[in-house]
Amino acid sequence: MRKIIETVPNFSEGRRRDVIGEIVSAVKGSPGGAQVLDLSSDADHNRSVLTLAGDPDQVRRSILHLFEAALPRIDLRSQRGEHPRMGAVDVVPFVPVTGSSMAECVELARSVGEEVARTFDVPVFLYEEAATAEHRRNLADIRRGEFEELAEKMRDPRWSADFGPREPHPSAGATAVGAREFLIAFNVNLGTPRVEIADKIARAIRHSSGGLRFCKAMGVALSERGIAQVSINMTHFRKTPLHRVVEMIKTEAARYGVEVVGSEIVGLVPNDALLAAADFYLRLEAFDPSQVLENRLALPGE
Repeated sequence: MRKIIETVPNFSEGRRRDVIGEIVSAVKGSPGGAQVLDLSSDADHNRSVLTLAGDPDQVRRSILHLFEAALPRIDLRSQRGEHPRMGAVDVVPFVPVTGSSMAECVELARSVGEEVARTFDVPVFLYEEAATAEHRRNLADIRRGEFEELAEKMRDPRWSADFGPREPHPSAGATAVGAREFLIAFNVNLGTPRVEIADKIARAIRHSSGGLRFCKAMGVALSERGIAQVSINMTHFRKTPLHRVVEMIKTEAARYGVEVVGSEIVGLVPNDALLAAADFYLRLEAFDPSQVLENRLALPGE
């Protein structure tokens, strides 16, 4: 079986369409690189998310081409957006898909992280399964303080980079490279411009504040649309499904007289996550995923 690894790099540009296009074209044009499956850009977040897949060598080549294209075009000294960031290429996770293991993704993350630091003089922090210390597993902890406070943070030996220089790159900051399970980036939009309500709801649902396990969340203002958003990362959709998060958000929003007006998936999502939501909202009885036409056609011998 061919080894397939997914990587979902996030880079800190979501507004300048020409720059985004140049960066993505460089990744697509990288010889022997990975397949580009998806691109999602958001102007309010000022961030783009690429989804790539391939064997270990292919994803390695594509990530190096991404850094080569992004670093000259993104300057964090002038970049601003709603989403926290500490790097021009902010985060690079590797995810096992088929024929690959978490251990292989950890090895790849450490190898690519070392090469990125050596080639581009960018500090690299390892996170999640690739982390070298327990207090550095959580991406939010590594990124806390963002680019503006990174130089001071890195003076603390607890927050020195795993690879690369002891201080941030002047314009590109630092990058987190890691290995993890599949993550769903899922945003829920509220019928209000008041971001403080989104903040309160995010605090109620996220695990770090006593909410749902495997749920990370923050409030975001979508200025262009005049609404607030609960921006969510679901780190284990089978144990904490999407519909459970939506229902809790609806309950919390009702306390403030606010309705949920929409939601969005950023990047790609597993089929099973959406089937679970369909099962819940349609009140299906004795439902089996093999009842889905495309799933049945994919079964061996069918």
